[in-house]
Amino acid sequence: MIGSAGTGAWHVGNPPDPRSIDIARRFGVDISHQRARQVEAADFNRYDLLLGMDRNNVQTLRQRAAGGTLGKIHLFLDYANDRVIDIPDPYYGGEDGFASVYQMIREASEALLSKFD
Repeated sequence: MIGSAGTGAWHVGNPPDPRSIDIARRFGVDISHQRARQVEAADFNRYDLLLGMDRNNVQTLRQRAAGGTLGKIHLFLDYANDRVIDIPDPYYGGEDGFASVYQMIREASEALLSKFD
């Protein structure tokens, strides 16, 4: 099972940013029906991996983790393709930032999947 959640509650219940929906649509992915949610305690047992987009997210996840689940938490790019860098938040930038982040996530996701083949 794959899920997506934020560490903050700012946008809970909201759809993705329209720029994100547009970029995903360009690549044949419909995310328009997704709604934001915050990470909850059950997620630490529900998922085998919890991947933070940046080091702040990873730190927050580690602070919230119950005993025995710390090993599930990783920085997404570090875990997927051994690049210890953050995925930037494109929210305050232009559309090109969303396209760049989409490519980073796609490449890292493909690298992650190849680890389990």
